Amino acid sequence: RFNWSELVPLRLQGRTLGLQAGGSQFLLEGRPFRIFGGSVHYFRVPREYWEDRMLKMKACGLNTLTTYVPWNLHEPERGKFDFSHNLDLEAFISLAAKNGLWVILRPGPYICSEWDLGGLPSWLLQDPEMQLRTTYKGFTEAVDAYFDHLMPIVVPLQASRRGGPIIAVQVENEYGSYARDPNYMAYVKRALLKRGIVELLMTSDNKNGLSLGLVKGALATVNFQKLEPGLLKYLDTVQKNQPKMVMEYWTGWFDNWGGPHYVFDADEMVNTVTSILKLGASINFYMFHGGTNFGFMNGALQSDEYKADVTSYDYDAVLTEAGDYTSKFFKLRQLFSTIIGHPLPLPPMIESKASYGAILLHQYISLWDVLPALLQPIKSEFPINMENLQVNGSRGQAFGYVLYESLIFGGGQLHSLGHVRDRAQVFVNTMYIGELDYNSVELSIPEGQGFRQLRLLVENRGRVNYGLALNEQRKGLIGDVFFNKTPLRNFKIYSLEMNPSFMESLRHAAGWSSVPDYSVGPAFFRGRLWIEHQPQDTFLKLQASLILHSPPGWEKGVVFVNGRNLGRYWKIGPQETLYLPGPWLWKGSNEIVIFEEHSAGRIIQSVDIPYLGRTQYVD
Repeated sequence: RFNWSELVPLRLQGRTLGLQAGGSQFLLEGRPFRIFGGSVHYFRVPREYWEDRMLKMKACGLNTLTTYVPWNLHEPERGKFDFSHNLDLEAFISLAAKNGLWVILRPGPYICSEWDLGGLPSWLLQDPEMQLRTTYKGFTEAVDAYFDHLMPIVVPLQASRRGGPIIAVQVENEYGSYARDPNYMAYVKRALLKRGIVELLMTSDNKNGLSLGLVKGALATVNFQKLEPGLLKYLDTVQKNQPKMVMEYWTGWFDNWGGPHYVFDADEMVNTVTSILKLGASINFYMFHGGTNFGFMNGALQSDEYKADVTSYDYDAVLTEAGDYTSKFFKLRQLFSTIIGHPLPLPPMIESKASYGAILLHQYISLWDVLPALLQPIKSEFPINMENLQVNGSRGQAFGYVLYESLIFGGGQLHSLGHVRDRAQVFVNTMYIGELDYNSVELSIPEGQGFRQLRLLVENRGRVNYGLALNEQRKGLIGDVFFNKTPLRNFKIYSLEMNPSFMESLRHAAGWSSVPDYSVGPAFFRGRLWIEHQPQDTFLKLQASLILHSPPGWEKGVVFVNGRNLGRYWKIGPQETLYLPGPWLWKGSNEIVIFEEHSAGRIIQSVDIPYLGRTQYVD
């Protein structure tokens, strides 16, 4: 049995050794130590709930928190950094120390994590020659500038020199599965060391990537869900006589639009964890608490086909998306209570959820009416991809939608040649014609009189975050689109990033009117949620209109509450509810704005139970 009641950040003062890989076991300040960790990402959890999730980690029996650091949130524009509010990394790490948790920091620069472009900022792709995750000069110069801002925040929080909680720092992330540049991992390691990182360095890879992801001087760790025979012993073939650690023990899995909601059996999980612990290994649960891909931050996969991740990052983790307990929590707490030699703290009370009922969306404004009032078009002979649009101080556009307009004469065939990223609604004037995406690359345009406006509303559904296609993640129109075998030219291009300044302008736009019985997108819809008492967490369910003989409504779009982007919804599922944290609501009136691409309903429901879709067990 382990008794680490004194081995916590605030009690272990005057530290000089930190975490060491002392032969086959970890030593913390010279004492034998096992890492029982869990992943919680500060950028996926409302700041008001950070401490609650940490207290639940302690109550489960864990002693270490791991987190990624998303470069694309911290440097949204080249040279402009944000470590405030929900991105206050220093506050998050300090709070972990206050609550008795050590920290393993995973600063990237690449993090994967089912996060847009694996956390790399999209403005890197403005360079047509960019080679991400290599020693290409344009990439390393950007990483160096970022680390110059990040590391001064991190260095004072290290354990062995400054008395902070950070006991280990990961070098990049799963590089063995990418392995495009044999010099790259050494570069990242040097970039950390020369900026003052002194704690134990680690790498993290799945079994197939282990040998290619190594870097001298860093402890290799492994990621998996099912313990194959001999898997942990395989670590001995790449590094002799070192502590064994599972950096990512996958407690569940992520979901893609159009697929099922994946779940992983709790008993199978606990049996595997028990086996890992009996083999003397340390473990980190990925995820302990998944949280939410708020806004447009979800990633995507591209193997045989492109699949975008859903808004929820529930992950079927130990805690739910809203931070509630699952059977996995209580089974793990029972397991750890038998091997930890001091009583575990009591689990905190869960936050109650509210069902605020039906919310009427009573106003709307068509996208076509918004354009002239709020947006200045960019004029270009050729199509321009999202990242290279001359907007936002020339940093380009990172997320959301782009509208491309060009004139056509008559009807004929429209062909994208696969240059639509990722999905385009096609209109002639304001008449909807159809869609273009990875699978649909051709559309028939009906005949009409004279010159007409051809409009392509292109959605960035999320950049791929894993695999070998990272350099090809430019969005919008990435090349020519042909009409009757002639490339379209002379575009008006509207940037629709739907950022806070745009949403604030939209609030005051002229042209809002009552929603007709039959309303179609693309359009914005507005309503109000009135809350009498202290706001609580809730879930928004978009459902069919209650008006007789009306269309089903709410097909695909984005929901904003009090100016915050909750994320995307799509009727193809699996996810049917969007998590709305109580701290983002106000007592009294709350504004809800929905951007609907197709056909709208009239109401949405606030419910107290999430529905993430038809479940399927992970194979």
